[in-house]
Parts: sequence; structure tokens; C-alpha cells
Amino acid sequence: MSTEQNHLPERLQEIVEEFEGSEGREKVELLIYYAERMLEFPEELRQDRCETVEECMTPVSVTATVDDNRMTFYFDVPEESPTVRGLAAIMADGLNGSAPEQVLGVPRDFYQPMGLDKVLTMQRLNGFTAILAHMKRLAAQAMER
Repeated sequence: MSTEQNHLPERLQEIVEEFEGSEGREKVELLIYYAERMLEFPEELRQDRCETVEECMTPVSVTATVDDNRMTFYFDVPEESPTVRGLAAIMADGLNGSAPEQVLGVPRDFYQPMGLDKVLTMQRLNGFTAILAHMKRLAAQAMER
């Protein structure tokens, strides 16, 4: 594991290790597990705070709230896209409760040890990177406030 991985927020590090310790079909099953646990997107946030992750082929929308310098991310991803829902849910689960500075410090390739390249297409992995980039933009905006 690279030294950069040691700087991940604790929960995201746990998720990386969970995937790292799984093999083949188990990785896909974990993605589905996370997809099923995704937080519902609050309707009150949808109106004016929801932003689309343009780089994703699947419609992915995200917003964040900040309370006491801790971020909570909410994603809206169609249920018929369980892989993408799983990736978004991993990001929310792994980064919810983090300070904006921690979100900004996540390396763009943090997921490499997870071995997702063995079960997902490069297009999906690019979407994963785009989701993180969008979350970082929201974190930067939170720091400006």
C-alpha cells in the first residue's frame, strides 16, 4: 500500500481494505451491497443544490451539506445502475463526516489497491475519478464559505 493511502479518512481506508481483501466476484457483490445501502437523496436538497457529475455516462447528481466542518454527501443515481450506485455509495460512506480538507486530500487514484480494475471497465473507473473530483469541488466551495 502506498504511503498516500495512509492519509485517507479512516472509514474510506476501511473500505479500500475491504475491497483489497476480496477477490473477483466478491468485489462485485460488495459494490452491490454498497449500492443497496446508499442514503436516500433528501427531496429538500434536490431543488437548488443538486449538481450533475457531467463526466459520468450514468446520470449522477450530488450535493453536500456541512455541519460543524463535517461534510455529508448525498447522491442521486438510478437504481438500474447498481455499479455506479455502489461507487457513489462507497464515496459517500467513506467520506461522510470528513472535514473539507480531508476530502481534498484524497488522492485521485486512491482506489487502485481495491482491484476494481479487474471487475470494472475503464469507463466506470473514470466515472469513479469524476465523482471524487466533483466531491473535491464541493469541499473547496465549503472551505470558501
